[in-house]
Amino acid sequence: MTTPPPPDPVKPTAAMLLAAGLGRRMRPLTDRTAKPLLPLAGRPLIDHALDRLAEAGITRVVVNAHWHADLVGAHLRARKKPPATVIRHETDLLDTGGAVAAALQEGMLGEGPFFVVNGDSFWLDGPAQALGRLVAAFDPEKMDALLLVHRTAQVSGDFMPGDFMIDKWGKLRRRGEREIAPYVFAGVQLLSPSLVAANDASVRGRWSMNSAWDRAIEAGRIAAVVHDGLWFHLSTPADLVEAETSLRDRALGETK
Repeated sequence: MTTPPPPDPVKPTAAMLLAAGLGRRMRPLTDRTAKPLLPLAGRPLIDHALDRLAEAGITRVVVNAHWHADLVGAHLRARKKPPATVIRHETDLLDTGGAVAAALQEGMLGEGPFFVVNGDSFWLDGPAQALGRLVAAFDPEKMDALLLVHRTAQVSGDFMPGDFMIDKWGKLRRRGEREIAPYVFAGVQLLSPSLVAANDASVRGRWSMNSAWDRAIEAGRIAAVVHDGLWFHLSTPADLVEAETSLRDRALGETK
């Protein structure tokens, strides 16, 4: 019996970058600007994410904005490098799931798999490109969502309990009430439009992507790739200082 060939890898060209949050925990730095515009290593966080997406072959990125949306829009218009960006202004915050659903409903993300990246996510690739690893591992016949996760033990701050358990086939489940999970979500995911269409695409309004993940977990259609490079949790001003120090020490070849 002949073994069928593996499916052709997906070739996403669209992404959504979530940049509408209020950045409350990052105040006072976000009193007068949006969190994704805060600088790290001399450049705004949003530019680091857009550059990673361009390197992965993404040609169009939808950026939602609410808090200081005018500044986000001005920054994107002044940016000359790919990918092409289109801003989607949210008069009312829609949360992660609602924002993605609205962009899909308006035809802004196409019909194939697409990336969703948190606007404050910052990562450095390991031996292989993180986004490329997600593309290579994504099987649309078996999954609706593929998340990039990082090891909880390597993250400082309030991630101690972690988010997910992963079985030997790469499938996810939530941690139990008294469990410590070894992996946290790293703010990057590759999604099939069906994940949202089967969940809340017909419902306009505010809802979290967590509800779509939970349905995918129940159906066994969500998996993860463990990041093998650096990743920083950037929630507070102290986190930003710690990341700057770590990157500086790395550039100087220093280790603790």
